[in-house]
Amino acid sequence: MNHLLYQGVAGVTDQTSQLSTSSPQRSLIPDPCSLFPAFDKLREECGVVAIHGHPEAARQTYLGLYALQHRGQESAGIATADGHHLANIKGMGLVSEIFTDEVLAKLPGNMAIGHTRYSTTGDSALLNAQPIRVDSVKGLIAIAHNGNLVNLGNLRARLERSGAYFQTTSDSEIIVQLIAHSRAGTLVDAIADSLSQVEGAFSIVMMTRDRIFAARDPRGFRPLSMGRIPNPDGPDTIVFASESCAFDLLRATYERDVLPGELVMVTEDGVTSRQYASGFPQSSCIFEHVYFARPDSKIFGRWVQESRDQMGRQLARESGVPADVIVPVPDSGVTAALGYAEQAGLPFRLGLIRNHYVGRTFIEPEQRVRDFGVRLKLNPVRNLLEGKRVVLIDDSIIRGTTSRKIVRMVRGAGAREVHLRISCPPTISPCFYGVDTPSKRDLIAANKSVEEIRQFIEADSLAYLSLEGLLKSCDGSEHNGYCTACYTGNYPTQWVDVEDILPAAVTL
Repeated sequence: MNHLLYQGVAGVTDQTSQLSTSSPQRSLIPDPCSLFPAFDKLREECGVVAIHGHPEAARQTYLGLYALQHRGQESAGIATADGHHLANIKGMGLVSEIFTDEVLAKLPGNMAIGHTRYSTTGDSALLNAQPIRVDSVKGLIAIAHNGNLVNLGNLRARLERSGAYFQTTSDSEIIVQLIAHSRAGTLVDAIADSLSQVEGAFSIVMMTRDRIFAARDPRGFRPLSMGRIPNPDGPDTIVFASESCAFDLLRATYERDVLPGELVMVTEDGVTSRQYASGFPQSSCIFEHVYFARPDSKIFGRWVQESRDQMGRQLARESGVPADVIVPVPDSGVTAALGYAEQAGLPFRLGLIRNHYVGRTFIEPEQRVRDFGVRLKLNPVRNLLEGKRVVLIDDSIIRGTTSRKIVRMVRGAGAREVHLRISCPPTISPCFYGVDTPSKRDLIAANKSVEEIRQFIEADSLAYLSLEGLLKSCDGSEHNGYCTACYTGNYPTQWVDVEDILPAAVTL
């Protein structure tokens, strides 16, 4: 059965117990992504949601997390508060598997924060699922965090010398412990003081018994947006989410992004804000626009769909090739392929069909099928590909194994030529700011030239979008500053504690 960690509504004296849902028993067969190295996409680490002032805050948070499920499928949690008590339930699995009506009924209150996670720092155990709840001298605090701290080791060691006791191995708890040990007189000052001490990427939502807080790191690595649900009979509901696509499901109106270095507090009296840090150049993660975020989201003040369309158009201008048909690698290559096709004046066709029902478990055939991992997920449409010169559009090449198998699949369906175009530059460096990136030795572009990669993946030609073209595609009237360390090796932060922040191996 699915196990949940439940921390009830009885306040600071809560006892932790195990609950189970009525969901069917889950197979112990691993996720196909873990069995087949062909699934070599980068993975985002998590998404966060916060709701203030809604009578069904837990259910609203559940819906928000459902919209953000693409940001993490390993664990999820929701914490609620009613002004007096704070309850927290989290579990391993998908949002819909964990939060049934019966479970949501155990989360009363008009405030809530939620989190869906893929582990980066810290292992994948239920203990590290979020929100994390800590009782301290500053009161009971729940926190959900998106990102990675890069001075984790030094901070943890200093706090432990000061008497801090850590419940988890997640870096998210570092922030709460810094708040608990801050000498600032008020909670909001303690939070600001603590956030100014941590280095790295963080978009966080926090909750006490009667307040919601939201903050972004001073460089704005990870997205966090604020929205509003109008209430004609009283104060409006204030909503925070990693991506604005969550607002659509909640019928909330997007207001603005939480600014880099901004701390927002929501109480019964309304919304207040303070800038706890300033003067840092903006370094928002450009890969959010390339791949992570849903195309119907507005992040860093810019629509993702627009950025990806421009990436495809720029890619066609930079590296067009005579062809008969433009085919995306679904789903992340679709928008860029549409832009490429329009710019090149060539037909767009869905020549690869994705199986959206590849679940977390499956039964492998007794006799291994060649390239089974990719064929489980994608299937070619032979009548669209046979005899054609095909341009395949994808968002990235990480290890190269998936790309090679897709090229073989398209050629095996009868394509006369297969040209691969990538809507971002070569990924040559790992990310230390909350993205599950392989080490440099596993990144094909860090070890091979473009021509060597082309030979490895067996394409007729290969071209990447230039860094200049990518920056131009993602820059509108917002004039955002982006982190491009994965393409350049130039990191925005001064120091990176690699041993502490590389993703931990998941033990099955």
